[in-house]
Amino acid sequence: MLRLPSHNQRFHLLLRNLSSFASKTTIFMTSKHFLPSPLLPQTLSPKHFSTPSKRLLPSFPSKPIPKNQSLSLRTNGFYSLPSPSVSSPSPDVEDQPSDTRSLQILNYKLKQLGIDITECVAGRENRLMCPSCNGGKSGELSLSLFINLHGYSASWLCFRAKCGWKGYKKAAADGKPSIENLGRVNKVKFKRQITVESLQLEPLCNQLTAYFAERMISSETLKRNAIMQKRSGNKILRRKYFCCIPYGCPKVHPSSIAIAFTYWRKGELVNCKYRDLAKRFWQEKNTEKILYGLDDIADASDIIIVEGEMDKLAMEEAGFRNCVSVPAGAPPSVSKKEVPAEEQDTKYQYLWNCKEYFKKASRIILATDGDLPGQALAEELARRLGRERCWRVKWPKKNDLGHFKDANEVLMYLGPSVLKDIIDNAELYPISGLFNFSSFFDEIDQYYHRTLGYEFGVSTGWRALDNLYNVVPGELTIVTGVPNSGKSEWIDALLCNLNEGVGWKFALCSMENKVRDHARKLLEKSIKKPFFGVGYGSNVERMSVEELEKGKKWLNDTFQLIRCENDSLPSIQWVLELARAAVLRHGVQGLVIDPYNELDHQRPVSQTETEYVSQMLTKIKRFAQHHSCHVWFVAHPRQLHHWIGAPPNLYDISGSAHFINKCDNGIVIHRNRDPEAGPVDLVQVCVRKVRNKVVGNIGDAFLSYDRVTGVYNDIDESQKK
Repeated sequence: MLRLPSHNQRFHLLLRNLSSFASKTTIFMTSKHFLPSPLLPQTLSPKHFSTPSKRLLPSFPSKPIPKNQSLSLRTNGFYSLPSPSVSSPSPDVEDQPSDTRSLQILNYKLKQLGIDITECVAGRENRLMCPSCNGGKSGELSLSLFINLHGYSASWLCFRAKCGWKGYKKAAADGKPSIENLGRVNKVKFKRQITVESLQLEPLCNQLTAYFAERMISSETLKRNAIMQKRSGNKILRRKYFCCIPYGCPKVHPSSIAIAFTYWRKGELVNCKYRDLAKRFWQEKNTEKILYGLDDIADASDIIIVEGEMDKLAMEEAGFRNCVSVPAGAPPSVSKKEVPAEEQDTKYQYLWNCKEYFKKASRIILATDGDLPGQALAEELARRLGRERCWRVKWPKKNDLGHFKDANEVLMYLGPSVLKDIIDNAELYPISGLFNFSSFFDEIDQYYHRTLGYEFGVSTGWRALDNLYNVVPGELTIVTGVPNSGKSEWIDALLCNLNEGVGWKFALCSMENKVRDHARKLLEKSIKKPFFGVGYGSNVERMSVEELEKGKKWLNDTFQLIRCENDSLPSIQWVLELARAAVLRHGVQGLVIDPYNELDHQRPVSQTETEYVSQMLTKIKRFAQHHSCHVWFVAHPRQLHHWIGAPPNLYDISGSAHFINKCDNGIVIHRNRDPEAGPVDLVQVCVRKVRNKVVGNIGDAFLSYDRVTGVYNDIDESQKK
């Protein structure tokens, strides 16, 4: 009786034959004696460097692995055939195929570093002896080496903690032999080639056709988009063949069916996504991720992107075939990181795989879902496709509590004509800092009907100034005048009038006044009685203690003080930061900075004073506009030679002409000093610039100053003369 060898005996016999076979240098010439010829290539072409093949020897042989032999990690139960030996670049290297030449150059460069890739496989992780640490005491193969499929580059990392050597090399002939650090070793997943037959797809059954009909999707649309079905039989676990299925998912019943959304590119089936009636999704594993309906946007100038395959079909029912769907849903929120490089942008790799289809697109309509993840997806798409050519849709209201979620829901409840109108009326995708007037139409209407408040500004409380100067929130007023002309006194009186008239509150950064003196001036103007009963106030009734206590409460409720508590000078940035806090915490509507020359004006050596003043005033104006807070900025004029007593000009301000160029309003306060020229209590308010003609005009106004109380009053024409 003939005794057949056992299974183990047959395996060891085959292993010895294969080991002997792999050691031969004429591997491709003698392979026909051991394996059928179709399994091995008869000629060597460049594609064998990039296309992985089956390795003849197992990864863990019974004999020790030599130090110079690479170890290719197992993938899907198969091993890779080692690539042919790669020699150093020869003089005729330019005549060889590009992939072969790249490998030769790469091999030459890596040999200079002690890395031998002769037995390595392109496109897979290879384990080698690390030339930096030699594997430590154990001599382990600790160096993980990855070679690009085409042999254009190689990256490596030693996994020994005491070594950790890592680097990167390019095979470019003109590249410099420098090593760039990498944080990790890249891995490549090989894409499966699939067909309708291999996936065992079949036409839709009546049950699924009826399901689509309920969602207003016609059989013609289903047929044109090659919607099919797949039966999951033989009680096979889904997760064995498909991705995106949670671990522990129950077995599929033999009679269960799933909708198959087929992903095509140029007539070739690339991927397939499944959905069962319980709205569970999964895709074919190891397939390239692309947009659904990709061939429908070839050479399209207008492209619509939706969040699901059902929405893509709904768009077609509304007359839009130039529509694609993302394959993987929406993120929970917008990433706070910068958009990664193409090769690292794994979550949105489907966009990069289809980037050629977007080159001719001038308008991309983002019709993602209306929920927060859908909005996040729209933002992520816009970041990659370019906001300047993106548009967005707004889904209509469903009821008082919410809006319709997506295109298919609109189609089902409102019909294809409404869906078409929504797409036709898509609006520009917002770009930070770029607006059109339609974004402000509501505000313009309110301005026209004067419902915003303060459209004509707030009166100063003096009739003489009503036609010249009114206070508008968000503007900058520069106040100047020769020393001792009453600039600060006039501003204090203005603040008291504004508080009395409209209840405004203020932040005071007054570096020239002691707090007690500033409080006295404000109290005298508010109570209209002198603080002291001697000297300047000896002939007038002094404010009482009760009036003082009431005045102190008024001070505390109306004004916030910005003061530097040490000997250092405050910078304008420091002042604006505290003013912002006062706006947010106490609701102040006005800020006084008095004066300019008491601030810290340190600037770079390369920056001129004119440039510094321009930058400083820009910061103040932005603060005023952003917080709707009026700012009064007191600036002294430069030293006036041969001054004859006339009011100075705004161009006389020390530092820069930008004080008048950048301000919204420019005011000069001037007081008569010559008794022969008129009353010494006559104050001239010279309005020299008003940017907004609605609220004022250039001209002069005259007020009477009461030295005892510090109050400014209107005067008659006869008194002015």
